[in-house]
Amino acid sequence: MQIFMDTANIDEIRRGAALGVVDGVTTNPSLLAKEGVEYRDRVLEIASVVDGPISAECISTEFEPLLAEARRIAAWHENVVVKIPMGEVGLQAIHRLSAEGIKINVTLIFSANQALLAAKAGATFVSPFVGRLNDGGQDGMAVIRESVEIFENYDLDTQVLAASIRGARDVTECALAGSHVATIPSAVLFQMMGHPLTDKGIEIFLRDAQKYSAV
Repeated sequence: MQIFMDTANIDEIRRGAALGVVDGVTTNPSLLAKEGVEYRDRVLEIASVVDGPISAECISTEFEPLLAEARRIAAWHENVVVKIPMGEVGLQAIHRLSAEGIKINVTLIFSANQALLAAKAGATFVSPFVGRLNDGGQDGMAVIRESVEIFENYDLDTQVLAASIRGARDVTECALAGSHVATIPSAVLFQMMGHPLTDKGIEIFLRDAQKYSAV
């Protein structure tokens, strides 16, 4: 399973990239608003740190403006994947843009049916929102499992990109469900590295090493 960082904070991305486990980055207008930087400038900065897919989101809601915005964003860098929300206009745009060779990440997916339609329209990635589904009392991971199975049944090239990850256990569940990608908040990524028994083991090793050195 590929691991993307879900952030626009360049310091967090540099820290994550140094681990050698980060395959890409997802951003959105809300994450960029926290940074106080120009969207294009930050995407290009990210591209200089992570050599992998970088999702940058469109905000247009009408067909022709959405096409124009998507083309403009896609031209920023060869690694940019344009994020487009699920919906009728979105599907029309995905169909047109994917035929032009533009990579699309379809965001705000909340059902396997939506994921299937997005894949049929030509999406590169579909992003089911696991945490938001769970918040509403639904099983977010079921959408991941169902989407993966459908794509495998019909040899669809679209990848399932699990989004709205809330904790380290969600990442484990995504991997078990066969998700092709999980995009993870920085705090969750760094949390995954740790375990109290690891810390305890290091403490014991260091204490024993001091005894050995004293001999």
